[in-house]
Amino acid sequence: MSNLWTSKEAAEATGGKVTTAWVANGVSIDTRTIQKGDLFVALSAARDGHKFVAQALEKGASAALVSRIPDGMDKRAPLIIVEDVLDGLEALGRAARDRTDARIVAVTGSVGKTSTKEMLRAMLEDQGKTHASVASYNNHWGVPLTLARMPADTQYGVIEIGMNHPGEIAPLSRMARPHATLITTVAAAHLEAFENVEGIAVEKASVMEGLEYGGTSVMNNDIETAAILQAKAHDMKRRDVGFGEHGFDYVLKDVKIIGDTTIVQAEAHEQPLLFKIATAGRHFAMNGLGALAACEALGADLALAAGSLGRWSPFEGRGAREVIVLDPVENHLTLELIDDSYNANPTSMAASLEVLSVANVEDVKGGVAKGRRIAYLGDMKELGPQAVTLHAYIAELNATRALDVIHCVGPLMKAMYEALPEAQKGRWTETSAEMVQGIRRDLDAGDVVLAKGSLSMKLALVVDAIRKMGHSIEPTT
Repeated sequence: MSNLWTSKEAAEATGGKVTTAWVANGVSIDTRTIQKGDLFVALSAARDGHKFVAQALEKGASAALVSRIPDGMDKRAPLIIVEDVLDGLEALGRAARDRTDARIVAVTGSVGKTSTKEMLRAMLEDQGKTHASVASYNNHWGVPLTLARMPADTQYGVIEIGMNHPGEIAPLSRMARPHATLITTVAAAHLEAFENVEGIAVEKASVMEGLEYGGTSVMNNDIETAAILQAKAHDMKRRDVGFGEHGFDYVLKDVKIIGDTTIVQAEAHEQPLLFKIATAGRHFAMNGLGALAACEALGADLALAAGSLGRWSPFEGRGAREVIVLDPVENHLTLELIDDSYNANPTSMAASLEVLSVANVEDVKGGVAKGRRIAYLGDMKELGPQAVTLHAYIAELNATRALDVIHCVGPLMKAMYEALPEAQKGRWTETSAEMVQGIRRDLDAGDVVLAKGSLSMKLALVVDAIRKMGHSIEPTT
């Protein structure tokens, strides 16, 4: 593996003092996942990273970025000492961005950032060396960490940018200096920190402030706040490309869901554009269309990107689907699990419920009852004073009404539970740990089951409990 950073390069980037020469082929902030040869960055967030420097070096880290020599450590240990560790990481990120000729896209939005980022990764890596954010590393340390990990010979970079409060996105975008930005959507999320959805749109639009001269802003034209995004692009004198049913460049014409496959008919600059996605969901069709527009904005081949998109599928916690075999002998006794347990807000909740509402269920011979569409739904956090109303409203959605049984987790979801017709009510519990206790009695062969909620609600416990009912296999499409 080629060297990512030498001690000299890191010192020049950060202005730090090097104790001894070293080379690093990676950058890490976590001793649990650190790899041999990584530069360990001793961030101080929930815990002081300086306490883990010795452990990182023992595990094979080539050096550590610190603001002081940790207590008891040999002064000859391979370190780079800076005034502030986060500032040092940001400096590494900016230096990494400066030294590459990569075409960069920055992805933001209230819903679908991570899935769309992974779509872009899948499409672009078929056309050149591609570097992208890991997991949901999209905040004040995640963006500089992603940049600091980017090799100099990268050809395409995909940077996810998120926010919880006003003023967070623009500085991260200026650090990334993208050639294209993609705003997936603007929706009711993080309302505790904003007065309304319009305020969220203004913050999302600020991603354009980092756009390189001649760059392109790709945006969702179907949302009510599209005019705010368009006005920002106009003020920034940047080209804007709209996508969606009302897109003026990329127009969504038709979406068909056949089994676990989404087939999309669209137009790109008035020319037919056909593509498919190996998972069900209209929201995936929209995100895919925006991602294709972003690929073209970077100069990638659109037809090749559309073909690559057909091989993408969501990963664990983000809508991944798997078949659980309930009986080791009778392999036909199965249920299907949709794991969307990583995050939730009203828009993403509605999209996931729509996917479940059209899922194919089976009447399996040997099952207790016919196949059902069943949901385990947890609280949606950070919705501010409208939280109870927004939870109750989920019960009124057409997709919700198409389900057979709905189990609810958390105090806010109790509002939805109480709004449900008696025939749809499953169980309500305060926590996911309590919900897990009855999982085996809830489910049967032929069912399709969705788990969805904000990360803090720990719906992953429900997902794990369902998996433990049998063993999983890849679903067929």
